Amino acid sequence: MEVTGRFVASGALAGAFSAFVFCVVHQFLISPIWFAIVAMLVAGAVCGALVAWSYAVAVDNKTVWSWMGYNALYVTILVALGIASLIAFEPVTTIATLLESNEPPRALIGRALPITGLFTVGSATFLTLLYRPGWRGAAAIFVTAVAVVAFLGLNISILGLVFVPKSLLYVIAEVLVLIVTLALVYAAAMAYTWRATLNNPPEQ
Repeated sequence: MEVTGRFVASGALAGAFSAFVFCVVHQFLISPIWFAIVAMLVAGAVCGALVAWSYAVAVDNKTVWSWMGYNALYVTILVALGIASLIAFEPVTTIATLLESNEPPRALIGRALPITGLFTVGSATFLTLLYRPGWRGAAAIFVTAVAVVAFLGLNISILGLVFVPKSLLYVIAEVLVLIVTLALVYAAAMAYTWRATLNNPPEQ
């Protein structure tokens, strides 16, 4: 339990750090979001801790590569959520309108929420069937999937509701770069601490 606790704490720190890097990259690729830095750090820490916790209690074969693969699955879930949104919805606003607004797109997020909820439950079910943990591991995966989608996936869930002209398709590529950067920084930071925290595998 002590090893698991250290791993989860490392996950929180790595998550906050990856959120900071996300803000830096976001400034260069899209626009500054430093006004939301506190919320971003909190979201990063929560998601980082939960991903580490769910991995510790749900995955039996604990190696650096299985850790990277576990993280890659959550990236895949976020990308798949964006694709599902593009398939399910028709655009109702433009990317220019969103970029000009300083407010979160709450109305769009609300419109996408039913599909987002179904997708979250489906993703958690898929991960549970893939890893086949006990009830504790299944609960950890479900909580983690909800948190990852809630903190990181809501803006992705509205992609289909936003009209993006061909001249601005690069914005979607930038969103993908941001997601991958966030995950890579987090997973790599945790892999760096592997020897200290998971040299002895965390107890279930």
